[in-house]
Amino acid sequence: MPRSAQLLRLLPACGAALLLSGCAAYQLGTGAKLKFSTLFVAPVASETMIPQAQVVVTTQLREAFLKDGRVTLVNSADAADAVLQVTLVGYDRTVAVSLPTDTGLGRRFDVTLRARATLTDNRSKQTLFARRPLSAQRGVFSDSGLVPAEYQTLPLLAEMLATEAAHAVLDTW
Repeated sequence: MPRSAQLLRLLPACGAALLLSGCAAYQLGTGAKLKFSTLFVAPVASETMIPQAQVVVTTQLREAFLKDGRVTLVNSADAADAVLQVTLVGYDRTVAVSLPTDTGLGRRFDVTLRARATLTDNRSKQTLFARRPLSAQRGVFSDSGLVPAEYQTLPLLAEMLATEAAHAVLDTW
């Protein structure tokens, strides 16, 4: 067998070895060490006119931290290393698409749920971040009624807001 044929056979093996050696130091996640290991998620407060959102957002916040797994959730502020407080501060609806036959009647609305979050180290009473803005936006079609469509979209907005809050708390800041 000619020498060039042997080299061509060896080339894929060398390429695979180089590729795998490049992945040897790969680490999942951010690698940053958190300043706390337990977290209390306070019940969500609301300054908006959608009181049904408080329970949904609180539940989704807890679910987001449970799914992530980097911190342990506790049931009281006294037992926690850190406390997260979230306040809903706005709920807005804007017309995104109108009906072609009636430009004054909206068919799709962009719905935005806004909040602010404060994270406090419970041991040192130091504020890690204060009043950090969070927001979630979804499109809502009003074909079967705007109120039912908004009501059905609220859990999706809450999930998006919770994911953003989890990133704010757990990722390097």
